[in-house]
Amino acid sequence: MRLLLAVGTVSTAFAGGLSGCAYDDSCYDRRLCLTPPTALCDGNPKTAPALDECGVFVSASSGDDGNPGTKGAPVKSLQHAIGLAASGRGHGEAPTRRVLACGGLFEEEISLPSGVDLWGSRLCHDGGDWSYEWSGIGPNASTVIAPPARIPVRVLGFDDTGIAEDDATSVIVGVRAVAADASASDGKSSIAMILSSGARAILRDSQIIAGNGKDGEPGKDAHSEPANYGEEGNVGASACTEDFAAGALPVVTVCDDGIESTGGPGGYGGLESGGDGASGQPVPAANPAGKGLGGTGAGSARCSAGADGMDGLDGGRAAGAVGIGQLSIDGWIGVRGEDGKKGGVGQGGGGGGGSKSRGEMTACPAGRPQAGAAGGSGGSGGCGGQGGKGGGYGGASIGIMALQGSALTLERTEVFAGNGGGGGVGGTGQPGGLGWTGGPGGGAIGEIWPACRGGRGGNGGRGGDAGGGLGGPSYGVASLGAYVAFGPDAPANAGRGGEGGLAGNAAPDDDVGKGQQGDSVPYRQFDVPDPPPPQ
Repeated sequence: MRLLLAVGTVSTAFAGGLSGCAYDDSCYDRRLCLTPPTALCDGNPKTAPALDECGVFVSASSGDDGNPGTKGAPVKSLQHAIGLAASGRGHGEAPTRRVLACGGLFEEEISLPSGVDLWGSRLCHDGGDWSYEWSGIGPNASTVIAPPARIPVRVLGFDDTGIAEDDATSVIVGVRAVAADASASDGKSSIAMILSSGARAILRDSQIIAGNGKDGEPGKDAHSEPANYGEEGNVGASACTEDFAAGALPVVTVCDDGIESTGGPGGYGGLESGGDGASGQPVPAANPAGKGLGGTGAGSARCSAGADGMDGLDGGRAAGAVGIGQLSIDGWIGVRGEDGKKGGVGQGGGGGGGSKSRGEMTACPAGRPQAGAAGGSGGSGGCGGQGGKGGGYGGASIGIMALQGSALTLERTEVFAGNGGGGGVGGTGQPGGLGWTGGPGGGAIGEIWPACRGGRGGNGGRGGDAGGGLGGPSYGVASLGAYVAFGPDAPANAGRGGEGGLAGNAAPDDDVGKGQQGDSVPYRQFDVPDPPPPQ
């Protein structure tokens, strides 16, 4: 994405001398020359003169963005000054490629194209000559860039602007960039400076400070109400009421994800024998206890009831987040805790065995249907509970982030990171639905044997508790395939990585399912991800 600066037509001219031109503060006003001699606007902030031709001047206290940005009429905002420095003030003037910032507080975020310098801590109050204030650099840099939100300083590469040449470098001197807590675009992290891909910057006599990251949000709990209950099994037909008594019809529970639990149909009622009931569904892969089997029909012995269905498996506890996350143009992206798994559906109860009407017993009365009693169907099982959602990752604290292909040199510059935010706790799972009772078998008269009842459906498994989120890291400098050089007196300091979030329903001392603690090192180099495979 190409970022646009609020400036006029871009000029590609650069500082160069014109024969016979003498430069002083009046040269700009008289428009005698379009470009200053290189020697007058050299790159040493200690010795370079503060001439109107050499830069755009900015003062938060006395400037006005309607001004031309000269020493006598500075602009007010840094970003406006950067735009004028990148493209020129107009009237055919070449871009100065430099901003001279007065000491003061600038509550704004800035985007600086590579090749545009930012010289802060200029002595400009009370008649100051805009010279470099050497007593006010490093920790006491008087030009403070501290917006209430977002990232204070972003250095842009050629692809972001199209203004600077590919190898152009920005020199940033005498600046203190301070990021507020949790002020990055994700609302969690605090990042004081980002170098976009291809950007080049040298930081001197400055201080870069990130605030603290914010704790990750807790994972969403699943519903506290149990999942769908099972259905009660149907009653089998009584003896002597039908010529052929079919077993009771099955009942079905349909769960939210389309999975079904079905109670087994009852066995038929016959003359000389009864039919077996069917097994409840779904049949478990392993069933050593014979759960949900259909009852046997009457023969030489009475029928048997259907077996109760197996309970669905609980979702268990999901894993906590692990890893170090990844860097992107917007900042750091962490890892959420794993979502809880869905509880298993309860197996339907087995259908009850059917009975018979003849044998060592009184037969159905003459003139009545002769079939024996039919078995009741099994109750259906309850649905499995939904799992909780994984805890969110804590926000990062990163002083400077340098993206792929960028180049950063630190000289006499301190970089500080705050503390990473804690990972969010995982969400809790939903209770499973209860399985329901099987239907009674059909009744009988006299000495005729009644049919048998269906088994109860199994309970649905409880939804799994989710894992905790990753703790936010703390890095002085984080690099993704960038060149980073630490020169003299350029320490990078890390704070404390955030604690990983607990799993849902976990006690404070229970580490199962807890997210990993955030990384904490002064300098972290991230691996460049592999390119996607060709389509």
